[in-house]
Amino acid sequence: MKARAAKARGPGSTLWLQGLACGAVVALATPLAVMGGLLLAPGIGALLLERRAAPLAARVALLCGAAAAAVPLAALWQGGLGVAGAITAASDPAVLAGCWAAQAAGWLATQLAPMLVRVTLDLRAAATAARLRAERARYEAEWEIPPAAGK
Repeated sequence: MKARAAKARGPGSTLWLQGLACGAVVALATPLAVMGGLLLAPGIGALLLERRAAPLAARVALLCGAAAAAVPLAALWQGGLGVAGAITAASDPAVLAGCWAAQAAGWLATQLAPMLVRVTLDLRAAATAARLRAERARYEAEWEIPPAAGK
């Protein structure tokens, strides 16, 4: 009963806690948050624009972007979390392009995977149907049964 009432109300305090956590990150580690935001901008934008119940493509893009952003963010962390270091790292086109390309690759994988699975299943079904037709023809010839009318 309580779960149904909480579901009907909406996100509730979870949204407030997320905002509080975001504010704490920006206040305590501004260069890290700014650089992370720049490196993950396409994934964050996709997450905000995706209106489905389960934004899978945006989550995969963010995961791929986070994997690509780990090294630059770790270098910034070890370099002392300075604003100058964040600006230097974020202005490097190779770092930015690498993170954005990883997010694009993750998004593309979520778009292509269902099509590839569908093609694979269709080819497998066609191969199975051909094998069964050949086996039926062999049995018809072996047992001297006339072929089916709808064949």
